[in-house]
Amino acid sequence: MSQVQGNETVKLHYTGKLNDGQVFDSSVQREPLEVKLGEGRLIPGFEKGLVAMKVNEKKTITIPKEEAYGEVQKELFQKIPNENLPQEIKPEVGMGLVSKNPDGTERQLRVADVKDDFIIVDANHPLAGQDLTFELELLEIK
Repeated sequence: MSQVQGNETVKLHYTGKLNDGQVFDSSVQREPLEVKLGEGRLIPGFEKGLVAMKVNEKKTITIPKEEAYGEVQKELFQKIPNENLPQEIKPEVGMGLVSKNPDGTERQLRVADVKDDFIIVDANHPLAGQDLTFELELLEIK
């Protein structure tokens, strides 16, 4: 039986959980994830956890934040004056916003704090600073 070496295309189901057991993502109720390993499309710890798995094997891995989305970076918090916000937006803590970069790309932001004259936005990945647990089931190696 073949094992994942680290550069194949794999198909798998996964369930991602936080330390408190809260599920933040799962493929179980939808199509399995199919991805070519070694291309940097997965967080490092997730890809590392797949190496040596066999088809139909199930396992649970814990990924430290350093091999997931890293530490929360304070420099990715930014103060935005209310006059720079579109008038139709009524910001609330936790609300997602999108900012356009000068090159036309978009950046996902989250409202971290709301004050009278400004808001604080956070450009960190929502899972930054957290260790993650994944339940994996390898379905196919291509």
